[in-house]
Amino acid sequence: MLRGVSRSGLSSVLSVEEALVLTPPVSHHHPGRIPSGVWALGFVSLLMDVSSEMIHSLLPLFMITTLGTGAIAVGIVEGLAESVALIVKVFSGTLSDYLGKRKQLALFGYALGALTKPLFAVASGLGLVLVARLVDRVGKGVRGAPRDALIADITPSDMRGAAFGLRQSLDTVGAFLGPLLSASLMLLWADDFRAVFWIAVIPGLMAVALLQVGVREPAASKIRKRVNPITFDNVTRLGRGYWWVVGIGAVFTLARFSEAFLVLRAQQGGIQLAFVPLVMVVMNLVYAVSAYPFGRLSDRVSRTALLLLGLVVLIVADVLLASSYHWSVVLCGVGLWGLHMGMTQGLLSVMVADVAPPDLRGTAFGFFNLAAGVAMLGASVFAGLLWDQLGASFTFYAGAAFCVIAILGIALGGVGYRRG
Repeated sequence: MLRGVSRSGLSSVLSVEEALVLTPPVSHHHPGRIPSGVWALGFVSLLMDVSSEMIHSLLPLFMITTLGTGAIAVGIVEGLAESVALIVKVFSGTLSDYLGKRKQLALFGYALGALTKPLFAVASGLGLVLVARLVDRVGKGVRGAPRDALIADITPSDMRGAAFGLRQSLDTVGAFLGPLLSASLMLLWADDFRAVFWIAVIPGLMAVALLQVGVREPAASKIRKRVNPITFDNVTRLGRGYWWVVGIGAVFTLARFSEAFLVLRAQQGGIQLAFVPLVMVVMNLVYAVSAYPFGRLSDRVSRTALLLLGLVVLIVADVLLASSYHWSVVLCGVGLWGLHMGMTQGLLSVMVADVAPPDLRGTAFGFFNLAAGVAMLGASVFAGLLWDQLGASFTFYAGAAFCVIAILGIALGGVGYRRG
């Protein structure tokens, strides 16, 4: 059943009869245990994030020191890349609802991401880097919404917070192992960016293989009648509570621009080039450790309260990063940034799953990420402009200002979550 949504939100989502008809049976598993498919998807995410973060933790430095670009170019590339990934999720999520086959779309997305990694290693200019980053993120966009909908399909409703938190935690383990491996190889190979990029291909291919053999799709999702998910009636069925989550998620994304600017802030502090990716290790270590506990907590307490607390933590992180580029202050700010990610990123996915009809989950995750994608593009480009024109401090202060706007939106929105 739907948990934590207000009565007005419940009335706009599904009737009880619809819920009984549309909810697919959950795959067999031991009570109280997260389904094995969620664990497999978590390790797939771990491997792909090792591959991606080996490249992404070095890419801003590669662009500036090797290709000779500026910070605004970093902002544009990062903003476009992440926005493309989130926008593509609309189409892949809707297609997964129509076909009733989420695994195959996710598999295609992971394969596309893995096969684009060599392009970074051979890039000699900004153009190929942009193409590689965009195609890589198209792969992320294709796999994201079907994967999240698949997790919701195979997990009991009273364990969704824990399941999304676990996947996010394993994903983030890969996100700090990737930069750690990059830093080690940069030291070993005398700052050879391209050699590190070639090694990043291996864990990406491993992720594709694990998804193929380790995840089974629920049988119920394969026998649904195919209907167009994007109709007026279906969009109406998503309901007021769902669109409130979409709006809050978009403003939240404006407050959190690309983590590439954390790497650039660390470089300003005089940290040795090979060690700069370690700031991402710190952020993702905190993120990985906190995501699962906060996911479990979200099954028991107010979800809007956790969102508000996460925004407060992000404000503190932004203020610290704006106030100084000394390595100790930067590491504290980066650690708090990771804590807010652990508190909020899986939580937003759970909130979408709570209010979306089961047969429209892919579409629901897609529209949610479309809004976030547009916000990410604007936030990252704006951050790059502020960085180049006014300096790093203004960039982080602007992030804190958007946090305040998001807090006001949650407080004044009129529709919220509560322990249900």
